Amino acid sequence: MKVFDTHLQDVKIIEPAVFGDHRGFFTESYTKEKYEAAGIHHDFIQDNHSLSVEPGVLRGMHFQTPDKAQTKLIRATTGVIYDVLVDIRVGSPTYGKWEGYILSEYNHRQLLVPKGFAHGFMTLTPNCNVQYKVDAYYSKEHDGGIAFDDPAIGITWPMPIEKAILSEKDTQHPTLANFDNPFVWEETNS
Repeated sequence: MKVFDTHLQDVKIIEPAVFGDHRGFFTESYTKEKYEAAGIHHDFIQDNHSLSVEPGVLRGMHFQTPDKAQTKLIRATTGVIYDVLVDIRVGSPTYGKWEGYILSEYNHRQLLVPKGFAHGFMTLTPNCNVQYKVDAYYSKEHDGGIAFDDPAIGITWPMPIEKAILSEKDTQHPTLANFDNPFVWEETNS
């Protein structure tokens, strides 16, 4: 397993070892002791799974607020997604910055999304299955988001956002500047 730091404070890309031959492949998608040996110490308690049928589905930018904030470990098990994070932790060296990464069934990459990051993705192929672990249960009262098209953040999506397939909820999120932000970097820094 290889673990790479990113330009965003505390975000990591994980590349598990993949063993392939003429039959296919085998990988350990998660082994707690290996992650802990790599400095990733989270008590993941729930696995989530989404299916997006069409290319151009945009889900985001989501998070849960404290005391139910979540760290996520994300991977695409079928298809290809463009996965995006925005650091929304006030005081962080990378506050308001975003990065995007390709996660796919082909590269087997995983993305560690710490608490205090808004997260979303756009599907690039049909039938994208995205699976992710979280370290806190879902809480409707703590469910939140920021605008996927916030001009102050300036996310560059791989497809025109005018053609994006969105939920009604994801069209209603406030900009980061208009969000009553409870995230403070010192409190969420791992």
